[in-house]
Amino acid sequence: MATYTPTRPIEHLDRGQKPPVPPAGGGGDEGQGDSGPSYGARLRRARLGLICAIATVGMVFVSLTSALIVRRGLPTFDDASRTYFRDWGGVQLPWVLLAINTAILLISSVTMEGARRGLARRAALAPVQSIPGVSLGSERNFPWLGVTVILGFGFLVGQGMAWADLRSRGFFVNTNPDSSFIYLFTGAHALHLAGGIIALLWAGITSLQRKPIEGRRIVVDVAAWYWHFMGVLWIYVFALLAFAR
Repeated sequence: MATYTPTRPIEHLDRGQKPPVPPAGGGGDEGQGDSGPSYGARLRRARLGLICAIATVGMVFVSLTSALIVRRGLPTFDDASRTYFRDWGGVQLPWVLLAINTAILLISSVTMEGARRGLARRAALAPVQSIPGVSLGSERNFPWLGVTVILGFGFLVGQGMAWADLRSRGFFVNTNPDSSFIYLFTGAHALHLAGGIIALLWAGITSLQRKPIEGRRIVVDVAAWYWHFMGVLWIYVFALLAFAR
C-alpha cells in the first residue's frame, strides 16, 4: 500500500495547523485513473451493451416466430359460405438466390473475424512498438474490413433481387399470410444487417482518422460479434422459411 511522508514531522507543525493531505490517487475500480476508464473496462462495457442489443433483436424474432406458428395453424372464416378455410397460401421461394446470399453472408463473417483478430493483434503489440529502438518490421495488412463491407452490400443487393423475383411471380406483401411473413422476416433481418454495415463504416472512418488503436479495436470488436450474430440469425430465418413450406 502506498504511503505519504510529509516534508517535516507532524510534531513540528505549528499549533492549530492541519497536517498536509496526501494527493488523491488515480487508482479506482476496473483500472479507472486520472485519464478515465482503462481500455479493458471500456471493452467490457461495450460488450455488455452489445449483449443487451442482441437479446433485444433476438426477442423480436422470437415474437415473429410465435406469430408465424400461430397464424399458420389458424383457419379463416368466409362470410359468404359461412365456413372456415385455410388461406395460408404457398410461395415458391427463390432458393438459388437465397443460397447464394447465405454463402455471401457466411464468407463475410469469416472476413469480419479476420479484421477483428488483426486489430486485436495490433492493439496487443502497440505497447511494444512504443518502446524506443524496438521495431517489429513492416507488415502488410489485408483489408478485411473493406471486404466485409462489400460483401454486406452484396448480401443486401441479393436480398433485393430475391424480393424482385417474388414480385415478378405475383407474390407481394399482401398476397397471402405466407408471403407477408416472408417479407417481414427477410426485411427485418436486412434492416438489422444494414445497422451492422453502418457500424463497419464507422469503424473504417475511425481507422482513417488515425485514432488510438484501443478505441478502434473496441468498435471493430463489437461490430464483429454483432455481424456474427447476424449470420447465425439469417441461418435461423432461412431454416424457418424452409420449414414453413
